[in-house]
Amino acid sequence: MERNIAYVALFAALIAALGLLPKFTLVSGIPITAQSLGIMLCGTVLGSKRGTMAVVLFLVLVALGLPLLAGGRGGLGVFGTPWAGFLFGFPFAAFFAGFIMENFKFGSIAVVAGIAAVIGGIGVLYAIAIPYYMVGTGKGVIESTATMMPFIPGDLIKAVLAGIITQALYKARPAAVFSRA
Repeated sequence: MERNIAYVALFAALIAALGLLPKFTLVSGIPITAQSLGIMLCGTVLGSKRGTMAVVLFLVLVALGLPLLAGGRGGLGVFGTPWAGFLFGFPFAAFFAGFIMENFKFGSIAVVAGIAAVIGGIGVLYAIAIPYYMVGTGKGVIESTATMMPFIPGDLIKAVLAGIITQALYKARPAAVFSRA
């Protein structure tokens, strides 16, 4: 039990640490951050349940006002912005990435983790973020989807990194990759 709590806290801290990297905000007002890599890793390394708990812990800390989001943002106000759909989608992204890792145990861990990161960390995340952005801005599906397109190349790079990191961690410490236990 203590080990689970430690890993959940560690990965919540990882997401926060990835927010220390400078953010770059697009014209749409949506920041590009490295934190989505942390979300992907929560799922691919910790699995669906622990990964989701780590993300929820991170979001609770943000809601309490800790400046853990990229650019030092935090507090309840960040959950009312048009791009907050990404925040609401984070737990689901981690859950689905972890679910895929737990249930597809064939092939290279890097490949499965990369695919899990793409499906959970990009597909599921954007399926939540785009409608939320549409409601928040009043823009249509095509315009909202076009607004999100500049993020896809960077997210694909993060998914590849998640696959590589997950495999490297598995080779170094197989028991630390709960999604494969």
